[in-house]
Amino acid sequence: MKIIILGAGHTGASVARSLANEGNDVVVIDINAEHLRELQDKVDIATICGVGTYPDSLQRANMQEADLLIAVMQRDEDNITACHIAWSLYRPPLIIARIRNAHYLNHPELFTKDSIPVDALISPESLVTQYLRRLIEYPGVHQLHDFANASLKLVALEIHTHAKAVDLDRETLQRLHPAIKWLGLFHEHTVITAAQHARLTPGDKLLYLVLAPELANSVDLFLAENKPYKRIILAGGGHVGKRLARALQDTFKVKVVEKNPQRANQIAEDLEKTMVLCGDATDRDLLVEEGIRDSDVFCALTSSDEANILSSMLAKKLGVRNTLCLVNKPAYVDMIPKSAMDTVFSPEKITSATILRYVRKGGIIDVCPLHGSTLEVLEIIVEGNQETSRVVGLPTEQLDLPDEVSLCALVRGDEVLNLTTNPTIQTRDHLILVVPAKQISAIEKYFRVLV
Repeated sequence: MKIIILGAGHTGASVARSLANEGNDVVVIDINAEHLRELQDKVDIATICGVGTYPDSLQRANMQEADLLIAVMQRDEDNITACHIAWSLYRPPLIIARIRNAHYLNHPELFTKDSIPVDALISPESLVTQYLRRLIEYPGVHQLHDFANASLKLVALEIHTHAKAVDLDRETLQRLHPAIKWLGLFHEHTVITAAQHARLTPGDKLLYLVLAPELANSVDLFLAENKPYKRIILAGGGHVGKRLARALQDTFKVKVVEKNPQRANQIAEDLEKTMVLCGDATDRDLLVEEGIRDSDVFCALTSSDEANILSSMLAKKLGVRNTLCLVNKPAYVDMIPKSAMDTVFSPEKITSATILRYVRKGGIIDVCPLHGSTLEVLEIIVEGNQETSRVVGLPTEQLDLPDEVSLCALVRGDEVLNLTTNPTIQTRDHLILVVPAKQISAIEKYFRVLV
């Protein structure tokens, strides 16, 4: 697949790495030659130093041969212009654009082939807000994702010391709680997936699928305390901070700490139910004065990774119940002690995962990378019939999957089928699989309809 990416920032680089590692022909265009050199040193891609909105840059990238254009430059206006020019000159089959500004997003009628030719809009602020809101609504959960039209929930959390399920092994857990499907146990950075004897130990991170109606009950099994959150402090009143405050302020008591006085005044006028403070979230005295010990969540959302890490570590030390920390640089994530904060997340990974949903073939309709690992959970809709599909008509036990790939669930209509009965796969079934990143291409080919 020939893919052209406009922009070599965090999102562009993340998407380029994923797509290149899966064997795609990737070209990245950016005006920053240093960013391109750094990316090319790590990934087998082609790069062009140029302006993504210029026709000659697109021509140098052989846009006429492209299957997909991904516009993730810094400015919305540049992405819009580039998509319009590419469509006018080359008609690429699929165009994806990152758009941040709500003034554009509030008018989806603009994005048509006759106006602004974008097939899929990606809004990082909306994605991150949705991601964080879910974690705040379910205390103690580190990752939460919907599959199969929200009938299944993917959950990642850390086992608490006095939780009900402590010391249960995998076989016993699933016998007592059949709505739960154990996917993996992360024990001191070692992933234990298939071992039936593996036991739940405090401090381990469990990854599982659960039927949607049983989500709350399942979380209660693994957490000793699961009281709802009430008081939230957000460090940073940028696009994400403001959007998240607006989403939470009707349900929670929200405070925003913003360092820029002009920005603080602006968001204070827009957020009637949110207390906005002008100050530095790394200031210990400020956090103490604003009741950090009595707060449930501290969420660091500034544009500085360093400030986010320092403020989150400080808030945790001062006694806040849970910390959520935005970090863009992957190298920083590995340096953060596990005990220093609760959840570290990357907007670029969240954004790139959404982009990959539109890129993947073989019936893949959803992608959820698992934080802290090279594994991804895929949702696949089975397409074709017995003549055009390798899997239609096969019992699940006869699927020819690589050893490292696990089939976790089969959803047919509104029903989640029991895999122990070895059901036969039908067209339009939804399959949920755990797949190492290196096996994505093989899975795409296996489930692709035969021509």
